[in-house]
Amino acid sequence: MPSPVILVTGANGQLGNELRILSRGMNSFRFLFYNREDFPLGEYDKMRTVMASEKPDWCINCAAYTAVDKAESEKEICYKVNAEAVGILAGLCKEYGTKLIHISTDYVFGNGKASPYSENDEAAPMNIYGASKLAGERNLLKENPGSVILRTSWVYSAYGRNFVNTMLQLMKDKKVVKVVSDQWGSPTYAADLAAAIFQIILTGKWIPGIFHFCNGGATTWFEFATAIRDISGSNCEVLPILASEFPTKAARPTYSVMNTEKIVREYGLVVNPWKESLGRCLSNRIKKNETL
Repeated sequence: MPSPVILVTGANGQLGNELRILSRGMNSFRFLFYNREDFPLGEYDKMRTVMASEKPDWCINCAAYTAVDKAESEKEICYKVNAEAVGILAGLCKEYGTKLIHISTDYVFGNGKASPYSENDEAAPMNIYGASKLAGERNLLKENPGSVILRTSWVYSAYGRNFVNTMLQLMKDKKVVKVVSDQWGSPTYAADLAAAIFQIILTGKWIPGIFHFCNGGATTWFEFATAIRDISGSNCEVLPILASEFPTKAARPTYSVMNTEKIVREYGLVVNPWKESLGRCLSNRIKKNETL
């Protein structure tokens, strides 16, 4: 009997890389890792060709347009990838009997609350990126309501461009770094998100709908940066500034912390504290660099 097939899109991104690492210990599955060239969201003929050929049992959609500020001037391409293509992919998964796990974002929320958002809270994105991801969620649920949507937040890893790697480089190059102190969220280690996705598959349960997953606790970008400095042993001074002092093209919510009780209850997941996971990431990053 052939092994069940798991197809991962966006395989060269942060989450895709972490899924690839974890997959090495899952010999009962066959994995297909597709990068943006081989499975480009937006090139529907290529998407259909892959799905028709492989007919995977699961599809984990990590691919997305994630340049939050750039999206403000590239609305069309952002929506094509994050909204239109997601609906197409959802329809293809339904056609070929593939269970779809799609990654979404805390940026579907705006400034409506000062307590953790649940899956039932109203979405009100403040920027093009968040609006495109919300449109993608809605297109997915319209085409294939039997899918799972995982909203996550402030994702980082040892791979690629992210807040942790950016801060480490700045702290290496500068004596002082200024970081926004009045925006709250939950940093999420991509390795923990990857483990959560695989646990959903391994439980053998399939509960369609929207779920929130992020590391435990709430913090600001400033406190996050301070923890990066302290854990990494940097001598750089980290100073707090207000978001108004650091203007960006895209507006960000002041508070986008998410409640993870639903996914813990339904799938029995463990949510690690964000600072603990940051420590593991930095340790793994050192090991990764030592092997290069």
